[in-house]
Amino acid sequence: MAAVIPPSLLLEGYRRGLFPMGMPDGSVQWFSPDPRGIIPLDTFHLPRRLARAMRAASIDIRIDTAFVDVVQACADRGDDDGTWITDEILDSYESLHDLGHAHSVEVWQDGVLTGGLYGVSVGCAFFGESMFHRATDASKFALAALVERLRARGFTLLDIQWVTPHLTQFGAVEIPRKEYLKQLAAATNGECRFV
Repeated sequence: MAAVIPPSLLLEGYRRGLFPMGMPDGSVQWFSPDPRGIIPLDTFHLPRRLARAMRAASIDIRIDTAFVDVVQACADRGDDDGTWITDEILDSYESLHDLGHAHSVEVWQDGVLTGGLYGVSVGCAFFGESMFHRATDASKFALAALVERLRARGFTLLDIQWVTPHLTQFGAVEIPRKEYLKQLAAATNGECRFV
């Protein structure tokens, strides 16, 4: 087992607007982008084509049944974006999962894990960390299921760290760090349960 970032340090980092990433040299660095990417839960946009595909797909959405598998799949995507999930990051988030703060949203098709995402919940904030897919649209299905769950449970902030072209189709926006920290403080002081 690799060194583990203490769960208390991880949670304090999130409360302050920081998140860790593993570096190729084996170190861990903390980031707080300015501007910050979020998906406003009240204006989340599910493209019609994707909504139709989701209704037609024979999928099962599960929560926290294969957390380590989801994180490992995110790390193994085979592109440069996945290299930051080092063994230390994996083990650290597994510890956070064991304490009920890190969660996976999983897309299963015919008993096979075909996509998903994982992140961290603190108060009424959810911090999306990474996603993967092994079948067309599976990661998008996971994101739609995540937003539905967050809305149903009263969450107020979905942090995505950085906005990517992939996420703009869902209504992702960038906000200045000062505004983000204001929303973050309100959200992390709330009381919401992810599971």
